[in-house]
Amino acid sequence: MERTPDGTPVGVDDPYEVAGVCDHLTDDGRCRFALTRASDDPEFSADRRAEGYDCHVGADGEWRACPHYRSTTDAKACVRCGIGDVRLAHENARPLVEEHHLSYDGDDAHEITVGLCRWCHAKVHGSVARIDDDASPDPEAIAERETRKARQQEELSFGTAAERVDDDS
Repeated sequence: MERTPDGTPVGVDDPYEVAGVCDHLTDDGRCRFALTRASDDPEFSADRRAEGYDCHVGADGEWRACPHYRSTTDAKACVRCGIGDVRLAHENARPLVEEHHLSYDGDDAHEITVGLCRWCHAKVHGSVARIDDDASPDPEAIAERETRKARQQEELSFGTAAERVDDDS
């Protein structure tokens, strides 16, 4: 299994097997990296420009071949247990779903991440748990999500001005 620099497992044997389409790939098959960050790698960008900025790998390509490949998560749901994140607008609480890195191959590594809830994240790094295990959400995760949902509903409730005015004023 792939491991972090500290030696803890990341939950997959090959990150590219679970990686998605490159974050730099546009809907029309062009390389956004070459279009917007040409100064970061002028030679790569010049090659892409000569080919109309087409992605040299393609949507179903071999992502390892691209020096600027990255596949990152939106971290809205845990890929292992499926629990969804609930964020509260005016609180700086720790998210339920965190970004989990699958790739640690040094400075030139491709950034490959998935979303894992805090509980699955701990299980993956602390044991032999895999991100593709058939897992149910941890009871603590469900409780935290439901608590946040209830607070969200409280924020959405409507109160008239008459209900909000202190009668003692």
